[in-house]
Amino acid sequence: MSATALFVDSATIESQLAAARQAIATRENISRVVLTACGGSYAVMQPIEYFFGTTAKTLEATALNAAEFTSRASSRVDAETLVILCSHSGTTPETVQAAKHARERGALTVAFTFDPTSPLAEAAEYVVAYQHGEGKSEAHVGPALILRLVAGILDDREQAGLATAIDDAVAQLPALVPALREAHAVAADEWGYSSRREPLIYTLASGSNFGTAYSFAICLLQEMQWVHSAAIHAGEYFHGPFEITEEDVPFIALLGLDETRPVEQRAVDFLTSHSKRVLVIDAQEFGLDAVSPEVRGIFAHLLFNVVLRAYADALADHRGHPLSVRRYMWRMEY
Repeated sequence: MSATALFVDSATIESQLAAARQAIATRENISRVVLTACGGSYAVMQPIEYFFGTTAKTLEATALNAAEFTSRASSRVDAETLVILCSHSGTTPETVQAAKHARERGALTVAFTFDPTSPLAEAAEYVVAYQHGEGKSEAHVGPALILRLVAGILDDREQAGLATAIDDAVAQLPALVPALREAHAVAADEWGYSSRREPLIYTLASGSNFGTAYSFAICLLQEMQWVHSAAIHAGEYFHGPFEITEEDVPFIALLGLDETRPVEQRAVDFLTSHSKRVLVIDAQEFGLDAVSPEVRGIFAHLLFNVVLRAYADALADHRGHPLSVRRYMWRMEY
């Protein structure tokens, strides 16, 4: 089926999101949330786990790789559990199996995918089909919608009072995203050129931004560019990884706006004192004055996704290696 045929309009997405939120709100016995996916979709779940961890008073939340979620077969996955899943294509076998496993255990399942006709959409009780590709609204992409759903859950269950602020912030994405791409265009191109022959690039972050650093390392660098990389947690940096820091070792370090910014800042201060190859991307320069201060921290990870993609695009261009090229993925059985 073509991308055009799969494209879901904004009104339908809003209806699906509202239906999922209502279903969760009416399941009063839910006490646990599992956020499960693979690869880049799993990375999207990590800031959501952080959001729960810093906001919820009663709900427990855990982000797990989908294969591990199913393999664990935890007895705590039951009718008191909400399982939120994500797979872009909706065909990731491990995530589809995770949805089936969760339903067999009595859990409530909500899936996010680009393809509303996919196996994952069929396996889950509720589906939110986000937009992707040409013509998409930045306010209706997967990470933004998952954040909105969870803000709604936290309002309904924890009286967090954040859903409106998150909704308002997400509504600004169609204006914020193009502006950020333009603001970083020159720097991204220069970095892409200077890094075009680097065999290894580290990424570093913490808190709600670590998932973005992780995704950049394993998806954009390892998978799409065949560049060796590792995502280093800024809080763990001084407990081993900082020993590999030298003046010619390249790093990308994120400075976010959430509670862990001092953790990131400490690592950045050391990095920039001992390496000449550090690219620091600071969310304070994202122009978020119109975003409510109480949600800027968790909201910023959505924009780090956009900015890092601009740097990946530039790197791919200067390496002559399109991001779509794969050696193994989708080309053989594995």
